[in-house]
Amino acid sequence: MKRLVLALQLMTRLPLPLLAADEADFAAAIRWFPAAGIAVGLIVAGAAGLGIRVDPWAGALCGLVAWVAVTGALHMDGLGDIADAAGAAHGDRARLSAVLADPHIGSFGVVAIGLQLLAKLVLLRLWVESYPVWMLVPVAMVARIGPLVWTRWLPPLHEGLASRFRAGWRAGALVFWVMLGLALSYWAPGLWAAALLIPLWGLWLRSRMGGISGDGHGAGIELLESGLLAAMVLAR
Repeated sequence: MKRLVLALQLMTRLPLPLLAADEADFAAAIRWFPAAGIAVGLIVAGAAGLGIRVDPWAGALCGLVAWVAVTGALHMDGLGDIADAAGAAHGDRARLSAVLADPHIGSFGVVAIGLQLLAKLVLLRLWVESYPVWMLVPVAMVARIGPLVWTRWLPPLHEGLASRFRAGWRAGALVFWVMLGLALSYWAPGLWAAALLIPLWGLWLRSRMGGISGDGHGAGIELLESGLLAAMVLAR
């Protein structure tokens, strides 16, 4: 349970007790990232369900606000950093590292975050007309399977929290969450899009960034969530 709580602390802004944890516990927390996605999905689904009582746009807006709030915009921040690095580095790895380390956001990051928020709002508006709100839970869960793949597949871009996850990676955890995602795809075949989106993001990171970082994980989760919502809307 300690590692589950650590995953929730890393991936959400839920009020949780502080725990004494060592390096191995932090590394192993990655195995529970999809479980943190379940918690995120439940909160987003609850907010969207309340908003739908007014109208679909209210449901979409409430769901989006809850999505940003429960994650503390952590993944949005990663998306902005990756967009700034990709837009400003021009293939220069030293410049790329400097941009990623800069706490300020640039124009590329602002545009990427703005477009992501708009995309999620519109997709949620379309999505709530076709699916029960509880299906937001597997969307958030499956999106967080991505880090389990990228951590194992891609070299760490630099030393940091993301690089420590490699030591905690286990094949059994990946297999478990993939099987659960496959089971849930019975009700939402659009979830199968993750089988394409996860490796595509990994390939892009390898070619443009050279490896994986915490920002790469966060940006990938954001893009996967939007991609899965779009796939489910199209598959309906």
